[in-house]
Amino acid sequence: MEQIVIQVNNKKKAQALYEFLTALDFVESVRTGTVEVERAVSTSRQESIDFFSFAGLWQDRDMSLESLRQKAWPRQ
Repeated sequence: MEQIVIQVNNKKKAQALYEFLTALDFVESVRTGTVEVERAVSTSRQESIDFFSFAGLWQDRDMSLESLRQKAWPRQ
């Protein structure tokens, strides 16, 4: 048995898709549910906190195109 997960952001279109899938003879079951939007927002907040925790990591480093090329191809 195969499983497909589809997320739809329009409730009317989700209902139409649900009705279509239930009409197909080879579809055994269709389940619906809602996704919590707050979880996605809190994850993005956590990522922004992690991003700023690295502030100053590259301070006083020579990160020019020429220095990167010298490190990648030291013989040339």
